[in-house]
Amino acid sequence: MKNYYSSDFKLGILGGGQLGRMLLAETQKFDIHTAILESNKKAPSAEICNRFVVGDLLDFNAVYSFGKTVDLLTIEIENVNLDALDALEKEGLIIFPKPKDLRIIQNKAHQKSFYIDHQIPTAAFSHYAYLEELKHSFENSIIEFPFVWKAARFGYDGNGVKIVRSLEDLESLPNVECITEQLIPFKNELAVIVARNSAGETKTYPVVEMEFHPEANQVEYVICPARITTKVAENAREIALKVVSDLDFVGLLAVEMFQTVDDKIFVNEVAPRPHNSGHYSIEASYTNQFEQHLRSILNLPLGNTESKVAGIMVNLVGEEGFSGNVIYKNIEDILKIDGVTPHIYGKKETRPFRKMGHVTIVNSDINKARTIAQKVKETIRVISK
Repeated sequence: MKNYYSSDFKLGILGGGQLGRMLLAETQKFDIHTAILESNKKAPSAEICNRFVVGDLLDFNAVYSFGKTVDLLTIEIENVNLDALDALEKEGLIIFPKPKDLRIIQNKAHQKSFYIDHQIPTAAFSHYAYLEELKHSFENSIIEFPFVWKAARFGYDGNGVKIVRSLEDLESLPNVECITEQLIPFKNELAVIVARNSAGETKTYPVVEMEFHPEANQVEYVICPARITTKVAENAREIALKVVSDLDFVGLLAVEMFQTVDDKIFVNEVAPRPHNSGHYSIEASYTNQFEQHLRSILNLPLGNTESKVAGIMVNLVGEEGFSGNVIYKNIEDILKIDGVTPHIYGKKETRPFRKMGHVTIVNSDINKARTIAQKVKETIRVISK
């Protein structure tokens, strides 16, 4: 087995945001040398990796040149130049997740087609190259209100997703490649994180339940374990495992799902990296998702995914009406509460709904943890000077 620890091995990471920052905490635990490519020189990971390179993740030359300086390449964001990754892989660089999987995942239309082709349950959808094509379908009664619109590329944190209920909503959409889905009545949004190494060892984390902010369409709370029946949980895990198996995926894959009113499970979309739905694992799990990502891409034995205790994650986002240098108001008050751990992402400037950190609440009683989470959400304020 290759020696990664206190050695000349170099791990490259495309992206230096908060996910990269939390991943670096685990590389430091193992003393693995890290290099990061990121366009923002003030990114959260900038000051804590071994080498920080400023460059555009969608630029062929920037990604290719960076890849030539490392021994293994991974990502913390999927919007990267895939032609560069293909070239590097052909030249022998080990890249996880694989570029072929990123080609499917980067584009929501390709993702949805993959699910249909592999009999993975998902909402029915239509694919449009541009807005006029979508309008034409509506005018000819091929689709009708309401429907869910999603940009095929570059969506994140609720951006690039909209429920279209009226002609005014339709007219306001950007002219980009997109998909539309029928609006499914669902009672829960769930997620399952699956880890798989190149030896084929596979493990799933417990099913989590996600509560969303109604305006921002961002995850507000992640609850582990999800408050669902054993039968529904087993079905969700089986479907997530099928996605990973059919992709022949190596790394960490977060599978986001809908639980319908009649307890069917539909896959919504996937993220090929550590994910917001797994942040609770830093405090609540035997092996957190960032360490597990490292174990999977380095083909190490996978860690125990069980929870030591119930956990809830609360996202800290910039409050509406505030932009500028960030202040975390009342953070001392939440630190007085047992089982509460804040994580600040190192972003110096806030703006409305920008992810600035998260707080984990652990408790032996999931319902008590949820009550404390509500108190935390109501107490701490992410504002500006």
